[in-house]
Formats: sequence, C-alpha cells, structure tokens
Amino acid sequence: MRESNRPSKQSPAGKPGQRFKPSTDKSPRHADKMTSSSGRSSRRSDAVSGKFGKSRRHDAVTASGSSTSGRGERRSDTESGKFGKSRRHDAVTASGSSTSGRGERRSDTESGKFGKPRRHDAVTTSGSSTSGRGGRRSAEPAVRSSNVPKQAISLKSARRKGEWLELKLPDGLSGAPIGVIMKQLPIAAKLADKLIASNEAVKQGNHLRLKLFPQESPGFPADWEELNILYEDDFTLVVNKPAGVEVHPSVQGQRGTLAHAVAAYYEASGQSCRVRHIHRLDKDTTGPVLYAKNEFAHYEFDKAMREKKIERIYLAVAEGVFTQKRGKIDKPIGQDRHHSTRRRVSETGEPAVTLFDVVDTFADHTLVRLRLETGRTHQIRVHLSSIDHPLAGDGMYGGTRRYIHRQALHGERLVWIHPWTGERMEVRASLPADMGKLLDDLRAE
Repeated sequence: MRESNRPSKQSPAGKPGQRFKPSTDKSPRHADKMTSSSGRSSRRSDAVSGKFGKSRRHDAVTASGSSTSGRGERRSDTESGKFGKSRRHDAVTASGSSTSGRGERRSDTESGKFGKPRRHDAVTTSGSSTSGRGGRRSAEPAVRSSNVPKQAISLKSARRKGEWLELKLPDGLSGAPIGVIMKQLPIAAKLADKLIASNEAVKQGNHLRLKLFPQESPGFPADWEELNILYEDDFTLVVNKPAGVEVHPSVQGQRGTLAHAVAAYYEASGQSCRVRHIHRLDKDTTGPVLYAKNEFAHYEFDKAMREKKIERIYLAVAEGVFTQKRGKIDKPIGQDRHHSTRRRVSETGEPAVTLFDVVDTFADHTLVRLRLETGRTHQIRVHLSSIDHPLAGDGMYGGTRRYIHRQALHGERLVWIHPWTGERMEVRASLPADMGKLLDDLRAE
C-alpha cells in the first residue's frame, strides 16, 4: 500500500516526511502505582513514587475539548504548538471549525500541534481525558500543598528542542521545587523520578526542560520498504500494515517484518527512535498498527492497553448469514494442543470478549464490524468460527478460499488517547483491494 504526495519538508525536529514499509520491539510492561505522603514525626516529600514501563494518509481530523492531566490539573484547551511534524491529510475539523480538501489550512486549534499531521485515511483528536498518575518521591525539601497550590500548566507552551521538551511554567510554580511541578504533568511517577535523578528534568527560571526524546537505536536492522503512514507526531507513529507481513519477527534471524521497515523509516527520516509496537495484527490481517516513539509514550500506551482505553474496530466478511444484528461473544481462548499455531475456545483459556454488529448481508456471507474488549491471539477468527461463521478465506479455522486467499479481516479504525495532550485520536484505514473485490463479487451474486 503506497501513499502519494507525501510532504518532504522537515519538521522542527528535523524529520523529513518520508516513509518506508513493514514492527516492533517488546518491552516489559509495568504497573503504575502511587503512594501518598504523610506528615507525621519526620518530614517527607509530598512527591510520591510509582512505576513506569517501556513501554499519517487519512480523510479527517478533528480536535476539540480540553483535557486534564492525571495530576488533578486542567490541561489547556486543545493544545497548539505541539511538537514535531505530522503529515498532511485530506480534511481537518478542530473545535467546531472544519476544513476540507487536501492542502487546506487547518484551524488555529489544530495547527502546530506536534507539527502538521500527515495525509491519512482518518484521524480524529477530541474529547477531554486524563493521563498519568501523578506523584513521585523527591530528594528535595518537602513542600506542603497549602504553601504551593496546584496550578494549571499550559501544555501549548511546550516546544520540542532536539532531545528536550521545554514548557513555560505559570508564575505560581516558577519558584516551586521540581518535584512539585512534575506531579502536575502527565508523566508517571517513576519516570519522573528517573528524569530528575539523571538530571533530565531541569528547571530554569520559569521554564521546565524534560529530556523525553533521547537518541536511541531502533533495535532492528533496517529493511527498506514503502510504508503507508496513517499518522505521526513526536510521540506516535501509526502504520497501515499490508497483508502477508508480520508485525515483528517470530523466529530468530527473521527479516522483512514491519519492525524492520519501521526501523528503515526512522533511519531515512533522521529519527533516532526505538521501534516499539503497542499491539499486533496477524500476518494476513490488514490495518493500523500503533507505535510509541519514546519511553514516555510507550508507558502511557502500554497502560492504556491494560486499561482498555485503546480501541480497535475491524471489518470482516464471515461465511453464512447471521441471525442476530448485533451480539457479544464471550468465550475463553486457549492454545490448541494438537497445533502449536492454532487457538481454540477452551474453558481453561484466557477470557476473551468480542462484540459484533452486522453491516450488510449477502446470499451466504455477512459483513460484520467487530470490536475487541480483549486482545487474544486469533481472537476474532476463533470466536466467529466457534459460532459457525468462520471468516471467508480463513482455511485454518474452517473458512473457504473461493473468493479470497486470506482471512477477510481488516482493521478499520484505531482509537487512542494522546500520551501528552490526553486528546482522543482516531485513524481510519481504507479497505484493501482484495476485500473490496470480495464485496463486489458478493453483491454481484
């Protein structure tokens, strides 16, 4: 899948708008915990400790609402001036002001937000959400909250400067200890501790600088392929995965995966980022794959996955005609004892829940839209097969290959919360050609 008319000018962060093709690196996930301070006989910092983990071509973008950080502070209304460059797109609506057509200017609300989003099938940024847990333990003198009241930090004042993110502090915080300030940002407590301990969180007058974009190696050799970038900014990359490509290597020494193509894209665009995929798709499933471009974003996305705040919506063509227009499949999934790569419904398996809505019905097939509440391997394929509606083309789970030679499953939309701004983001991926032909054939019957 290729994307045309990609911008070539560099972002403020020096990233040319080039792309290449095919996934990621696995990083341990960690829980984000918070402990509160007390003021008994000995003084303790009111900062609190926690844990952290390592964690562009679409048709529409909307950005609205205001967000709050998880530290109890209101974020500014729809941040502007955020970092990096995202690619051009087909249409943008921001806070009620809409534009259409490629190359048209976006509203002030959206402009400059982590640069200019790339062209893509659909991106939405909206809503009011929270991120981060706040709290950290600091070696600085304890400061009582009554002496240093919490104040909103305008995230739109933040600018990326190389490896650093710089933001202006409100007057009431310019004299506060850095530990108190960090508690009011959407940064997990333990990551905040790490930044302070390594002198990567520095307060200079009424400005705070955070080293959120350190140079990293990609972790995979570069394999040069064309990538269909659905969305990109300094924290996030979303790639439209084609069929026949694995997200990451499944055996040692394997090449040609999406991870290798993303590594090549980072190299070609001058980005020293580690390849960090947040979720996976099966080899023959198409659709968006989300990547975190730094440790901070990885932690936030990883936590969002655990808390089921990243939504994946799929379109599939299943065999047979559904008797229900919508429903819920709640069946645990485990590994097939007789086939190492297969999965099956099993009472001893892991909980798995799939929601479906019928979109269209044909003579002997049904187009359905599916939403995952869990993310088990082969979940949609196993669940639909278990109710006698295997995916068309899915030979492994009982489907026939009369119309299509892979499972007819496509990731239609991906919805996530932006790790820094807390805005709701959404991308859409166009239906691939083989599934489009499949639907045309079914309608012609």
